[in-house]
Amino acid sequence: MSQDTVDELVDLLNAYNKAYRQGSPIVSDAEYDTLVERLRELAPEHPFLQAVEPEQFTGRREVRHPTPMLSIEKAYTTEQLERFVVRVRKEAEALGMDSVTFRLTPKLDGLAGRDDGSVFTTRGNGEVGYEISSALAKGVVPIGGRGQGVGEIVVVKSYFDERMADFFEHPRNMVVGIIASDTLNENASTALNDGMVHFVPYRQARSTIVDGRRLVEGTRQLVQDLLKNVDYPTDGVVAEVTDDRLKERMGATAHHYRWQIAIKTKGETAQTTVTGIQWQVGRTGKVTPVLEVDPVSLSGATIRRVTAHHAGNIRNSGIGIGTRIEIIRSGEVIPKLEAVLEVKGAVGRPDACPACGGSLVWQNDFLMCTNNTCRAQIEQRISHWFRILGNADWLGIKTISKLVENGHDSLEAIYRLSETDFISMGFGPVQSKNLAEAITISRTKPVEDWRFLAAFGIADLGTGDSRKLLAHVCLEDVVVLDPEAIAQIKGFGEKTSQSIVTSIGTMEETIRHMLDLDFNLQRTPLAMEQEAVDTPVAGKGIVFSGKMVHGTRDAMQAEARTLGAMVQTAVSGKTDYLVCGENVGATKIAKANRLGVKVLTESQYMAMVTGK
Repeated sequence: MSQDTVDELVDLLNAYNKAYRQGSPIVSDAEYDTLVERLRELAPEHPFLQAVEPEQFTGRREVRHPTPMLSIEKAYTTEQLERFVVRVRKEAEALGMDSVTFRLTPKLDGLAGRDDGSVFTTRGNGEVGYEISSALAKGVVPIGGRGQGVGEIVVVKSYFDERMADFFEHPRNMVVGIIASDTLNENASTALNDGMVHFVPYRQARSTIVDGRRLVEGTRQLVQDLLKNVDYPTDGVVAEVTDDRLKERMGATAHHYRWQIAIKTKGETAQTTVTGIQWQVGRTGKVTPVLEVDPVSLSGATIRRVTAHHAGNIRNSGIGIGTRIEIIRSGEVIPKLEAVLEVKGAVGRPDACPACGGSLVWQNDFLMCTNNTCRAQIEQRISHWFRILGNADWLGIKTISKLVENGHDSLEAIYRLSETDFISMGFGPVQSKNLAEAITISRTKPVEDWRFLAAFGIADLGTGDSRKLLAHVCLEDVVVLDPEAIAQIKGFGEKTSQSIVTSIGTMEETIRHMLDLDFNLQRTPLAMEQEAVDTPVAGKGIVFSGKMVHGTRDAMQAEARTLGAMVQTAVSGKTDYLVCGENVGATKIAKANRLGVKVLTESQYMAMVTGK
């Protein structure tokens, strides 16, 4: 397994998740979940799989949830659903229960929120959300009244299809815009004034109760019956255990509750004809195809563009103008090519880069632009920087494109820009102020040094390997490393090490310049420093699980690292301590006991490390 492959996959998932959280999904739920499962195969203990996919709302007050708002495990097949039911039955038998029932409710596709009657918040990262009570003042209607707990902010689907589909790409896009913006556009205001944007608590949603056998054997009919008259965007059905004792016993992972599952369908399909092919250029020079097709209705939307993955797909399938294809759409987002039905027309692939006119070469199934000064690559590299850094908003690809168009085509140039510069480029006064603040925030808001290093887009050095490298080398010394020094670090091969050094050499000047800007970097402890630490947990493998009282789990993990501990995300034979906060699943504790891992309460752990 290549760590770079894992890192690229995680970067891709983070980009897709960010787009989804901002209301502009760029892949289907099914495609996203397939990538998640691929990551699970490659790196089952990767931190991405152990936490709720985060969302951000700039300028909003953060609010800690009384109990975590977690994600939901997903089942696309009967086999996956059956495994869930079997798992539940085993836990029920351990409690002496003879039967188990499940409550089915529609899985609304909106923005998750929680209303305690006085404060309205988003899900955030599951532990801490953002205060959005202003949404109610704007006109979001709380179904069932205030204080109904956890639910989804959604727009009435029939209203959206009839009145708003021409103005918003997706219903979720409209909802996120309403929540995130202090000023609303005319169409969003109209929907709010018409009372068509709702907060629907889960407890108010229609539901049905079934046993496990009917759940597995009658899934398709149950889903159809439950969703038939639901006039909100949906992306499946949620099945959850009804018995509170069983819920408590099954507990949760850091990502999802074990007692519930989302039943998802592969997605609706349709047939259409290719009318054109557009080619897009990524930061590494990959030139990828997007198919233009005859408009076709799918999942209540009119589809005109379809992703075709990579150039090899066009070459190998013989896709040309007039080719009949089958497309699939899951979760009501951009569809993808499912099958080629009838090949027609000449296969058209670009002879030169569509962005810069540079020469193209094949690398496996990808066409690559070899011109490093290609404008599209520059824009994507700058976008990659801010996306991986992840500590500032406002600098999306359209904004970056405008900056590059005005000659600010490097990180050095962008970090010299002031509010006046943005105004001179045609940005409005408010946006110019926000952009100038974003540049400052990206430099002054704390960010991990490994994230800073990975943001440069160095070949073969994603986020995971950046963290690994900086556990052995100070960030400032990275620019003078030789391949042999990197190859001596476990996990780096000779070819990878040479590739890293070569890539660093091409951007050494930029790296040194950005270091001189004094970013607020959180340093990765060097391995030798960790070994030298004399604490009760130095060199020990520790897993933190559940909701912590003394601080957030992230904060406790960071502190443990400074004490020389090896923080892990899952209990294994290399774990020494499992530190349990609130709501830790019995299965995790049982596994720890089985492996001889010492189980500590949060208080016991704090007493051990403080000596009090």
